Amino acid sequence: MFLYNLTLQRATGITHAIHGNFSGTKMQEIVVSRGKILELLRPDANTGKVHTLLTVEVFGIIRSLMAFRLTGGTKDYIVVGSDSGRIVILEYHPSKNMFEKIHQETFGKSGCRRIVPGQFLAVDPKGRAVMIGAIEKQKLVYILNRDAAARLTISSPLEAHKANTLVYHVVGVDVGFENPMFACLEMDYEEADNDPTGEAAANTQQTLTFYELDLGLNHVVRKYSEALEEHGNFLITVPGGSDGPSGVLICSENYITYKNFGDQPDIRCPIPRRRNDLDDPERGMIFVCSATHKTKSMFFFLAQTEQGDIFKVTLETDEEMVTEIRLKYFDTIPVAAAMCVLKTGFLFVASEFGNHYLYQIAHLGDDDDEPEFSSAMPLEEGDTFFFQPRPLKNLVLVDEQENLSPIMSCQIADLANEDTPQLYVACGRGPRSTLRVLRHGLEVSEMAVSELPGNPNAVWTVRRHVEDEFDAYIIVSFVNATLVLSIGETVEEVTDSGFLGTTPTLSCSLLGEDALVQVYPDGIRHIRADKRVNEWKTPGKKTIVRCAVNQRQVVIALTGGELVYFEMDPSGQLNEYTERKEMSADVVCMSLANVPPGEQRSRFLAVGLVDNTVRIISLDPSDCLQPLSMQALPAQPESLCIVEMGGVEKQDELGEKGTIGFLYLNIGLQNGVLLRTVLDPVTGDLSDTRTRYLGSRPVKLFRVRMQGQEAVLAMSSRSWLSYSYQSRFHLTPLSYETLEYASGFASEQCPEGIVAISTNTLRILALEKLGAVFNQVAFPLQCTPRKFVIHPESNNLILIETDHNAYTEATKAQRKQQMAEEMVEAAGEDERELAAEMAAAFLNENLPEAIFGAPKAGAGQWASLVRLVNPIQGSTLDQVQLEQNEAAFSVAVCRFTNTGDDWLIGGGEKLEFVHKTPVEDVPLAIAPFQGRVLVGVGKLLRIYDLGKKKLLRKCENKHIPNLVTSIHTIGQRVIVTDVQESLFWVRYRRNENQLIIFADDTYPRWVTTACLLDYDTMASADKFGNISIVRLPPNTSDDVDEDPTGNKALWDRGLLNGASQKAEVIVNYHVGETVLSLQKTTLIPGGSESLVYTTLSGGIGILVPFTSHEDHDFFQHLEMHMRSEFPPLCGRDHLSFRSYYFPVKNVIDGDLCEQFNSMDPHKQKSVAEELDRTPPEVSKKLEDIRTRYAF
Repeated sequence: MFLYNLTLQRATGITHAIHGNFSGTKMQEIVVSRGKILELLRPDANTGKVHTLLTVEVFGIIRSLMAFRLTGGTKDYIVVGSDSGRIVILEYHPSKNMFEKIHQETFGKSGCRRIVPGQFLAVDPKGRAVMIGAIEKQKLVYILNRDAAARLTISSPLEAHKANTLVYHVVGVDVGFENPMFACLEMDYEEADNDPTGEAAANTQQTLTFYELDLGLNHVVRKYSEALEEHGNFLITVPGGSDGPSGVLICSENYITYKNFGDQPDIRCPIPRRRNDLDDPERGMIFVCSATHKTKSMFFFLAQTEQGDIFKVTLETDEEMVTEIRLKYFDTIPVAAAMCVLKTGFLFVASEFGNHYLYQIAHLGDDDDEPEFSSAMPLEEGDTFFFQPRPLKNLVLVDEQENLSPIMSCQIADLANEDTPQLYVACGRGPRSTLRVLRHGLEVSEMAVSELPGNPNAVWTVRRHVEDEFDAYIIVSFVNATLVLSIGETVEEVTDSGFLGTTPTLSCSLLGEDALVQVYPDGIRHIRADKRVNEWKTPGKKTIVRCAVNQRQVVIALTGGELVYFEMDPSGQLNEYTERKEMSADVVCMSLANVPPGEQRSRFLAVGLVDNTVRIISLDPSDCLQPLSMQALPAQPESLCIVEMGGVEKQDELGEKGTIGFLYLNIGLQNGVLLRTVLDPVTGDLSDTRTRYLGSRPVKLFRVRMQGQEAVLAMSSRSWLSYSYQSRFHLTPLSYETLEYASGFASEQCPEGIVAISTNTLRILALEKLGAVFNQVAFPLQCTPRKFVIHPESNNLILIETDHNAYTEATKAQRKQQMAEEMVEAAGEDERELAAEMAAAFLNENLPEAIFGAPKAGAGQWASLVRLVNPIQGSTLDQVQLEQNEAAFSVAVCRFTNTGDDWLIGGGEKLEFVHKTPVEDVPLAIAPFQGRVLVGVGKLLRIYDLGKKKLLRKCENKHIPNLVTSIHTIGQRVIVTDVQESLFWVRYRRNENQLIIFADDTYPRWVTTACLLDYDTMASADKFGNISIVRLPPNTSDDVDEDPTGNKALWDRGLLNGASQKAEVIVNYHVGETVLSLQKTTLIPGGSESLVYTTLSGGIGILVPFTSHEDHDFFQHLEMHMRSEFPPLCGRDHLSFRSYYFPVKNVIDGDLCEQFNSMDPHKQKSVAEELDRTPPEVSKKLEDIRTRYAF
């Protein structure tokens, strides 16, 4: 068995985020890392939408990320610390839209190791040096400079090692142009290591150490070190030089402290707490992340606590000395992994779990009545300030990026009867959890819908002048009339546009600079800018049946297949070409490409005829209306569209920006198939046809603009958008009802929209999330979802949600009541009324936990519930709150033979509690088995049957080593996964009532999830991010005897203390993200089966089997060439990354193969030649294997 790995949805969780001017312009971008993916985002300052410019798989773990720019430079570089044992510096090239590796310096072994640097990165704020540190012992400093050609240079590494030292955080200190300085939070464990009593370990203090890079002597010295009172968790650099006082802020438990060299005293301020918090009051509070904003005149920090409250931190200085730290409550947002404050006034928040947000900073919170806390205020040691959390005041949410991370569980099924299965994904953590339904398709935002006085048959938009940014008119054609609407603040009908309203329209367009043209069955109407109208009437009894128009040319087809060609002359007049062309059959559709920039005309006309052919006809003056090439089609064409796609931005000699792409002829057939063919720009030949079935209706095609490039909207029974995005073609359905006709639309509110008609309505739509594979509908949950099952009869979902360190709703209400009573009791006689009012206000206030977080109850406190959800509406039909400290871990629907009802979970619409069975250990797995239920109780495997008061124990097996995590059954076989020891095959022998282990695996695997592939084969995934498939050898017998007497000789006890028969490993593959669900299913109607996996970071991928040896051979060679020609960006070796824990076996990495499309054309050519193919053939193979199984 050979498999091919494809990613359907890349990981969405963000681990690091940095911002800077990476493209070298004034625009600030954000670079985020998503585990093993590097992504460049650009927030649009006008619309507030975040666009993804570039996504790259790096096939390595990104452990740290920093932006830096050389002194006096305008462009930021990206420094990446990864698990490759190398420091890598990247530069972004906007013209090619790619990251280029400028430097790659090797310093150690690969892998995430304790003493190999890569975990910590710190940059000198003036861009002169960078420090890369390990968790322990090693730190290296590289000096950065530029050579004569202004290219970045890097020195050899300077060591700043110190043995027996743990590092917690490293930052570059801003010292202006003095010698670069780095501050580290460290802890020396040498004494603790040598002291067996453990006293030294308890007394060891954390130190703040400064390392100075002496640029004159070219080495690093430990300049200064001092012990800290509290345990710090991270450092914030304070601007220095001419901008500020320099030094660092240390964030530690309950305190934030400012430290600097010289005679600067430490300034220390407690972290404010929420007033009337339900949390355990003894719990410490820490800051988890921060963002710095610096302008010429001032600077401030935003620091976020682990509850999500953001404080604005400022420093008061008196002649270079800091006198106080001031904290002011700013706003509360979900807990972030990273925050970036941009120059445009945006705050980008990469959430730890759940969606990521872009906020606009509306106010800096200077002039409001929020109390400001200062280190100068007198407080008892151990006391702190209190503040009242409130909804957003200084921040305004402008955009949200959907994030599935963490996906706890996933089921794929067509519960909504839509032909294509949906993915039901339980994701998130705590009160921000959601149940999301993913469907393949682009999300459509409806901007406006308006009724029309009848059923129109076509719609167009036109501009008044070629320089206009936005459209001026929408023209709607009916069976016997044409309606003209003008676009302004509102859309209203106009009559003085010059268009003929008493006839249906075949097409209208802007002609030349400022004239309009309307083609209708009896002629052509040319409307000049000064409202003069020229008409051309059809000869005799003929009418115009089809037409094609662009900026300078008009071609019409008259009845009987006669073509008439018009071209605009320099004076703006439309001139008919002297000859007319008779086609051999009736014309059913035509298309012209847009006029290329700087040229007079488009050279090709595509004509589709009744005889199932498409002809390309030249419009060049030298051989005008001569046929160039022809393609026969399997069915009659319905529409044609020539577009230029897949272009890269180029500047020509005059500095004009344009895109140079390829010409594609898209052909929509009447049987619902779309063909895409490459049109040779010189000869007009057609080659490299790709086909895709879109739906049951004939396919109509429309040219629209998406992200500045041409795209094709194809309409059948569903609408699809064919567009090029990050050097790959995407053909994605729109998640929207059926449309009939469309046109591109641009207005101020909606710069790249679509205007479409559906029955008797006119709709204005926008597609914002290009590149997304799934559109999501999210339903909120209360706690972290752990598992869910589909109830087979009603198709409802039964979820269990469980949180540790949490209160149930009942306990929360009880605690609030208790605290309110205490507030009243604590007040003196004269303050009773006031206290009672405050207590009432406290009881009434209800801050949504999804934003403000749930109170932490302390260790050993659990909250849990069981919920019944209708997956189509997302409504909760029923929920059962479990008591405090009861936690649900596993769920199954079972049908017991002795009653015949679905128990354990009551049937249908309501959950009915039957009974509780106490067991000795945590039951992490439940599975129905032959009318009874199999339960994994700790490490015991048991069969229970239903009794009146509780479940009755029938049979058990004690030989699973650690902890049963899941149970799968097939026939008489039971496959059990252990938390550490991989899989066990168990046979249930009915006559003896015994569960006997008859086979197991030879490798330890920390299994998180498993899936049955067939009677002998299991796929499993482990917590380190590997997927493996093991199969029992054909000679395995499950008819083994367990020896009840124990008198079998010791050497017969089997192999390696395990079972006597071992499974063979047939597939090993390292995904690089923890996989939490596996399922064998089909993703598209009529597709083949594949193994779908979802990961903790929000990624969704599939493993698909090869159907022929020839395919496998081709991809194996392609992967081999890609490894050598296009090594991963961060310096990790691809083969060793995919073999992180077990050597990769029988899996070809489609993610690497698909990077073929983003290579340089000459590299593509050389790789394709090695494979005896052309580049288009290779990318066709890549596209085919993708569309055969998925999207």
